Amino acid sequence: MKSLRCLLIIYVLTLNYVNGQSNEECLNNLSIFAESAKIKNYDVAYDTWLLVLNDCPKLNLAIYTYGERILKHKIKNSQGEEKESFKKDLIALYDKWIINFPTRKGQSRVGSILSTKAQALIDYKMADDASVYAVFDQAYKTDPLSFTNPKGLYNYFDTLYKQYKSSNSDVSTEHLFNMYEEISEKFEYESTSLAKKLDKILIKEDNAEPLTKREIKNKRVYNVNSRAIGIFVSNLDAIIAIEATCENLIPLYQRNFEENKTDPLWLKRAASRMDSKECSDDPLFVTLVEALHSLDPSADSAYYLGLLNDKRGNSSEALKYYEESISLETDQYRKAKILYKIAVKFKKSGRKQSSRKYAQKAIRYQPSMGRAHLLIASLYASSANDCGDNQFNKRAIYWLAADIARKAGRVDASIKKLANKTANSYMGRAPSKTDIFSEANEGEKIKFDCWVGASVTVPKL
Repeated sequence: MKSLRCLLIIYVLTLNYVNGQSNEECLNNLSIFAESAKIKNYDVAYDTWLLVLNDCPKLNLAIYTYGERILKHKIKNSQGEEKESFKKDLIALYDKWIINFPTRKGQSRVGSILSTKAQALIDYKMADDASVYAVFDQAYKTDPLSFTNPKGLYNYFDTLYKQYKSSNSDVSTEHLFNMYEEISEKFEYESTSLAKKLDKILIKEDNAEPLTKREIKNKRVYNVNSRAIGIFVSNLDAIIAIEATCENLIPLYQRNFEENKTDPLWLKRAASRMDSKECSDDPLFVTLVEALHSLDPSADSAYYLGLLNDKRGNSSEALKYYEESISLETDQYRKAKILYKIAVKFKKSGRKQSSRKYAQKAIRYQPSMGRAHLLIASLYASSANDCGDNQFNKRAIYWLAADIARKAGRVDASIKKLANKTANSYMGRAPSKTDIFSEANEGEKIKFDCWVGASVTVPKL
């Protein structure tokens, strides 16, 4: 019995010694491959990295972050069967990543990892649309908080749309529209999250407070992400614009109204889609709005009631509902979006001063709302013939419009390209250097006595 006990003790000590050696070896190999990977010497890092991945998969997150880079390098620089093998290894790496490091700093990263895996399946043409969509869908339903990549979110919808358009599709139009609304709301959530961070920096800049190095770096990152969101939202809207016509929307919502008339989310999305596609003249829109307001009086339903009254010519009643909409909304960023929508409606009806008023209110709640600045710029540009006592002074308002358009691009990277293009267009209509020379008025201030009530300084030659 004693000899058996002794054998057991020796076995345990030997096992611990071997494990200790193994762990020490893994740590050493981790250090070796990481040093090579840091300087992008991925070919040198590969063999040692593979040893650590196979022997100690739970050792360190670097196994997966560097492993992804190493395998992508191998894919890029190989051919034939070897290339295909590395592709499969990359997909397997994402699966191991989820098993061994599903969280980071206490937060789940499963949605991020799965969506990255789905994107890799697209990039390397390793699966059909239905299979890729299934991985994106798993990412979104499992962990939407970490599924934030704009390209991934766009492709989540795009892979569904491609299935919808295929000859043997079983994707319904209603499912497509619901998914569009879902992804649009997710983009809006991510965009608002960025805006909240960016606005703190913009407020400091407006107050002439110096930014820290971290804030300068963060602003650059926020602008890159905001620009990406802007691009992919635009692409998303371009896809749905083909399908979401009034001819398609109205029969669909009529058919499904009875089933969903007690669902405030469905009613809100249906009303929003009809409004954005200019289908709000149809009686169904009235039905949707009244059902929504009676079921769940909210900022959205009050806004739509304001819209209905505007269409009926009840301006004072419309304004009452618009103001109710603003007062019902407690979140300042949602409030900004409502104010902007009201500003757009006033612009369309020719009420420029009211439109500017609501756009300025929107900017106060969200300083990074570039669209509101662009709206004000367009209001000024459209008033050239109403402001100024001669041709030069009338065209001078384009300088003011261009300046505000440029500001739109500075505060909102998602529309920077459009803002700069718009500003250049306005500058092309403003007085030229030859005009300034002929008038001999460089440096003079021109005041606009019309509704604009602002002034510009004639540029120096």
